[in-house]
Amino acid sequence: MKCLLVIPAYNEQENIERVVDELVEHHSGYDYVIVNDGSRDDTARICRERGYRFIDLPVNLGLAGAFQAGLKYAHINGYDIVIQFDADGQHLPMYLDDLVAALEDNDIVIGSRYGSDSQPKGLRGFGSALISGMIRLTTAAVIHDPTSGMRAYNRRMIEELASGPNLGPEPDTISYLVKKRGARVVEVPVAMAERLAGESYLNLRRSASYMMRAALSILLIQFFR
Repeated sequence: MKCLLVIPAYNEQENIERVVDELVEHHSGYDYVIVNDGSRDDTARICRERGYRFIDLPVNLGLAGAFQAGLKYAHINGYDIVIQFDADGQHLPMYLDDLVAALEDNDIVIGSRYGSDSQPKGLRGFGSALISGMIRLTTAAVIHDPTSGMRAYNRRMIEELASGPNLGPEPDTISYLVKKRGARVVEVPVAMAERLAGESYLNLRRSASYMMRAALSILLIQFFR
C-alpha cells in the first residue's frame, strides 16, 4: 500500500524543518509532499535548499486549494492512502500506523482528540458540538471531533477529492461524502501537540466564523451540490 502524507504549509518557516526531518528520520516508510501555499516567508526556500519534496503554488489558495493540489499529486502518482498532516507540528507521527490500520474497513479515518466523555470547553466545545450535531442530523453519523485536521483517506476518497469541485478538507466535506457517496468514517484516538512556533491563522473571531459557516454548509448548502 502506497501512503502519502500531504502537508499544506503557509508561512511555516519556523516549523517545517522539524516536522519533515522527524518524518524522514523516524517514519521513512511514509512518503510525503509539502504543498507550499504561496507562503510569503522562507518556507519555499527552506524546502528547496533541504531537498524536500514539495509543490510550490505561486499564489495562496487556502487550505482547500492546497490540499486538493496534494490530492491531485497523490492520484496521478497512484497512491492508495493519503493522510492530511499539519506543518505546524501539532500532528504527531506516532499515530500514523493507527490511522492506516483503521482504513482497512473504512473510507475515512479521523484522528479524534475527543471521545464521547471528553469534549472541549468554551467556544471550541460549543462549535464542535454544533458541527457534530449537524452531521448527525443530516447523515446519522456520529463524529466526536469533526474539526480534526488529521485524517486519512483511501483510494476511493482520493479520487473523489482530487476531481470533485470545492471539496476541501473540512467537516462539511466529510458530511457530504457520508451522505452522497456512502463514505464509511471511523475515529481513532490521538493526542495533539501545541504549535511549535508561529501563530495560528484561526483567532477567536475567525474560529467562531468558521464554526458557523461549517454548520450552515452541513445543514443547508450541501443539499444543492
